[in-house]
Amino acid sequence: MKDFKSRLFSSESRLSDLITAHPSLLSLLTRLGISLGFGDRSIADVCEASGVDTSFFLLICNVYTFNNYVPSTATILGTDMTGLVPYLEKSHKYYVEKRLPHIERHLDSIAQELNGPIGKVFISFFNQYKQEVEAHFLHEELDVFPHIRALMAGERDKTYGINEFLQTHSDIEGKLDDLLNIVFKYLPPQVDDDNVLDVVYDILRLSEDLKKHTFIEEKIMVPLVHHLEKAILS
Repeated sequence: MKDFKSRLFSSESRLSDLITAHPSLLSLLTRLGISLGFGDRSIADVCEASGVDTSFFLLICNVYTFNNYVPSTATILGTDMTGLVPYLEKSHKYYVEKRLPHIERHLDSIAQELNGPIGKVFISFFNQYKQEVEAHFLHEELDVFPHIRALMAGERDKTYGINEFLQTHSDIEGKLDDLLNIVFKYLPPQVDDDNVLDVVYDILRLSEDLKKHTFIEEKIMVPLVHHLEKAILS
């Protein structure tokens, strides 16, 4: 198997090799519109069969894998970005319907074991966080994404500007670190180790994923929309 860990990915690489070398990318596949069962086919072949732009797929995978990778404006503008908003929307759904409920189930189990004020603190903090995340996503889905779709369709949408997004874009992953610190600081030692390990792992996994999500919005989506606004609205 080729060494995928030291360079950016190529469209001719086998998708199975990429996933084997970087298992964390597995959770991206459905969000990018790709199903399992691709065998030994190349990334380009799988993307074509799935109706996914190869350059966009590679861009997202490179961002998620290489922490020092920041795509240039030329790369962003040279990539078919019609899949960006659907990908972001699917990511929102993934976080709200899968990752957050998974964490919530573990916290509920821990709270039942504790049966006291500490357990209630965990649940209260998490519920507040979940509401903030849902409000954050709803704003993007109602205001930001329609603006992007309008611009991509060549429409002159002056009802919203991407600078408003930058001014109000909140840090939704930071509070997960706060939750993790509460777990580390206040969780009694008698709580079931499996539940604790599961919830810590899930929080870390979600936090890392959300950081990449924020990066994509601020370093890929925003430059793209700035360009579209300048080209269409000026």
